Amino acid sequence: MNYTLHQLNVFLSVVDNQSITKAAEALHLTQPAVSIQLKKLQEQFKIPLTELVGKKLYITDFGREIAGVARAIIDQAEAIEHKALAYQGQLYGKIKIAVVSTGKYVIPYFLTDFFKQHPGVELIIDVTNKSRVLESLKENEVDIALVSILPELMAVDSTSLISNKLYLVANADYAVKKTRNIQDFFDELPLIYREQGSGTRQTMERFIQQLKVPIRRKMALTSNEAVKQAVLAGLGLSIMPLIGIKNELKLGQLKIIPVKGLPIQTEWQLIWLSGKKHSVAVDAFLKHVDQQKESIINSYFDWYEAY
Repeated sequence: MNYTLHQLNVFLSVVDNQSITKAAEALHLTQPAVSIQLKKLQEQFKIPLTELVGKKLYITDFGREIAGVARAIIDQAEAIEHKALAYQGQLYGKIKIAVVSTGKYVIPYFLTDFFKQHPGVELIIDVTNKSRVLESLKENEVDIALVSILPELMAVDSTSLISNKLYLVANADYAVKKTRNIQDFFDELPLIYREQGSGTRQTMERFIQQLKVPIRRKMALTSNEAVKQAVLAGLGLSIMPLIGIKNELKLGQLKIIPVKGLPIQTEWQLIWLSGKKHSVAVDAFLKHVDQQKESIINSYFDWYEAY
């Protein structure tokens, strides 16, 4: 046997994702690169690890047996690395974070200095919508999560980062009428929502319900970036988080429409299950955030307070 840790890692990703394409995405590799590593591993066994039925990939019983052993080997290899780092006085371990999609504009700035100081700590981030973030937190698949709305039916502890401001936004060509009636805006152009399960959509819907404004024309898109591009193209208006449109406002491509009751303000917060016992690495990161929060906000989000 002459397999490598890289081949085992690739195989485990294929097993976890049940797909070479998805494994490649998860590993940030090309699909051919994953296929080559899988083939090299397979060449060392006479029994198949995987099989194709139609166009669907399946893991054989033998493949699952090998995956279990491979996972143990990878864990032991990481333990060796961690012990070496510990003897050198370095922090080590993994931090798994689930981030709601708009939070990708926030979380990197709270991570950068910590991971520069602690290169032995591995970071795994899953950027998805609010429903999936809360599900992964509930199932203990991640250590912490970044959200802008606290879950109602889950006991969590939290630490606040910065405010989340949402404004009504149009493209640069939109002529803003002198009116205080928000209904006029939505009669003229569709209101563009995020998909069901999005925290931004939930915030928008609560605001619209409070105003008791009927929305006759609307559309839904599956990412903040897709909504932004639709607004830029003039397809409609949207209530968008300020954090995600900094460059477009600066370049004059988008404009904020002044409306009574806006901005909606929530709070970006890191949350974790109440009573969860964190690893040393996660504890260190949360302490870093608390200690450096004001400095990070002053360095990277000073523009934010102008709105």
